[in-house]
This record gives sequence, structure tokens and C-alpha cells, in this order.
Amino acid sequence: MAGTDQELEIKLWVKQPGKYQGYLEAHATRLIPRTYEQNLRFDDAQRSLSSQRKVLRLRQDQQVRLTFKGPGESLHGVQARQEIELVVDDFNTARRFLEALGYRVQLIYEKYRTTYQLGNVLVTLDEMPYGFFLELEGPTPDEIHQVCETLGLNWENRILESYTGLFERLKDTLRLDSRDLTFAELSQVDQPLETLQIKPADYPSLDA
Repeated sequence: MAGTDQELEIKLWVKQPGKYQGYLEAHATRLIPRTYEQNLRFDDAQRSLSSQRKVLRLRQDQQVRLTFKGPGESLHGVQARQEIELVVDDFNTARRFLEALGYRVQLIYEKYRTTYQLGNVLVTLDEMPYGFFLELEGPTPDEIHQVCETLGLNWENRILESYTGLFERLKDTLRLDSRDLTFAELSQVDQPLETLQIKPADYPSLDA
């Protein structure tokens, strides 16, 4: 988190997650072990949040957190957006609260996440239903770039889209009849990211 309520981050698709996890275990501080995460994304009947590129999300992992995200923009090569997040006591109560306000679940998505600290940058290893990613979040674009280089990742192949944005593109490209981004829904889809012409950030090292 850089500044007040501002999130700066990039994502990188990797095909050799074990290599990066090994480096992080040796050189970074593991903050949270591999944890299953469920996310509910809410909107109203008019989908007014989505139309403004805003996100209202309820997440359950080791905590329960309610999050608002504003529209994203590119800032010196990273994704910048407003993020306001608070911890709440109970997942089901928070869901009922949002539903009472007229919001409904538009999308469920899940992942397994391991969280590390490397310098001032949070590095998460994310196991998504369509592949493995490293997400780098830090206080400045320069610090994020430096950690990217430290990990030996190809900065040019960074991704500024959200996981749900990638999923929407996958659904359109592959004509998937799936509402939710879950492991069960995508279990039969083979090599989905190649269809989006996304390049893995560790690709050059595969042939080294």
C-alpha cells in the first residue's frame, strides 16, 4: 500500500512456481502460509459498480475482509487504484448485510495464496484455477520493479489486469458457460492463458 488508500501492484504468470517459492523461502519472510481463499464480488441489479470499474468484495481466508476498489490506471508501469479494506467479524453476517443493501453476488472466485515480504514489497504466490502467478505489491513502482528483477522475472510480461478481468476475457474467448472462477469450473480447460496470448514472466529461463 503506497500512500493513503492506494494500491500499487503487478501480476506475473509463471510456469515454474516452485523455483520462485524456493527463493522466497530462503530470502524473504513468509507472512502467511498457503491458504485457501474465497472471494465474493458484489454488484447491484444495474451492475453500476462494474460499469464504473469499481469492485465491492467480501473475502475469507485467515480473516474476513470487506474491500472497495476504485478504477485502476497505469502508473509508471504498475497498476494503481484506490483500495479501502476493513476486517469484519463474520463472513455470513457481512454477506447478509450487503444483500440487505441491495447487492448480490455476481461472481465467486477462489485461489490458494502464500504471502511473503521481500524488502518493502509484498510478494504473493497465487494458485489460480487457470495458472500460477506472482503478485508484487509495494509502496512505489521502482521498488516493485526492483523486486521483479531480483526474482529474475521478465518485467515486460507483467500483467496489469485483475484476476477476474482475465477470467472475463477467457470466458469470451473460449465461450465458457461459467459464472464463477473456481477450480471445479475450469478443471477441464487445458492451457487457458495461452488462448489470451499472455506470456509467462519466466519464459526466457525455460530454455536456459
